[in-house]
Amino acid sequence: MKTKMIKMVLTVFLLSFTFVPWNAYGEQGKLAPGEGTKAAKLDKVADEEKPELSADVAFLSQYVWRGYALSKDSLVIQPSITAGFKGFALNLWGNLDTNFDDTGSKWNETDLTFSYGHSFGIVGLEAGYIYYALDGVDDSKEVYLSAGVDTLLNPTLTAYREIGTLQGWYINLGLGHSFELPYDMSLDLAAIFAYYKSDNENMVEYRSDNTPTHDKFNGLHDGTLAVNLVIPFYKYFTVTPSIGWVFPLSNSASNEISALSLDGRSNHVLGGVTLSMAF
Repeated sequence: MKTKMIKMVLTVFLLSFTFVPWNAYGEQGKLAPGEGTKAAKLDKVADEEKPELSADVAFLSQYVWRGYALSKDSLVIQPSITAGFKGFALNLWGNLDTNFDDTGSKWNETDLTFSYGHSFGIVGLEAGYIYYALDGVDDSKEVYLSAGVDTLLNPTLTAYREIGTLQGWYINLGLGHSFELPYDMSLDLAAIFAYYKSDNENMVEYRSDNTPTHDKFNGLHDGTLAVNLVIPFYKYFTVTPSIGWVFPLSNSASNEISALSLDGRSNHVLGGVTLSMAF
């Protein structure tokens, strides 16, 4: 009962946006859902006087988060909506796993993110709080701080601190470049490299046979390479086909990710399309 009410309310709210072509080309370049910042692109947001609204619905071949496969052999649908004003932003994000085996389709996650960002010349800073309402496991809570520079490759460094059950640090470096194409289209390339440090024994290293050790995980974790083709149409709408490769950055990460992924693999290639709208 702890999160039943919030999940029900947020589910109804998010599903009300699912069947319209929405917007929000993901923050880190992206395919990685439910997290991320826009710290390197805050030159106008923090000083904007009018409220902003963006929303999207993504259709992906798999749900992969921080290297872990959280779905198996099923399409996932992930609606999201973000409202912002003077640097403050509130985002709702959800995951529907269209698993058509004996368990059927399942809405299994709803995330709420509150953030504030501001730019200082070419440097953008953002801080926020993420609440992960999860099905079947304890809910998770994180705070994060992100810094980005609007320069070559737009480097963005983000540190997440888990303050719930899985206490620890997750730090990633994001790099990206956008190529302008005809008709206002763009080809966006992104790379993300992450480090993970657990502060308790809830997240430990694993052996190659998928058995856990007693050592807390501490080291390079996962990387992502993504390609996104951004195609705007009409005034407010965008469609973004994407493909990405998510892979471990070390042998210990490979063992841990494969042991905790639903498909038993540490490398994942996934693709999809995001329909978007932004005001």
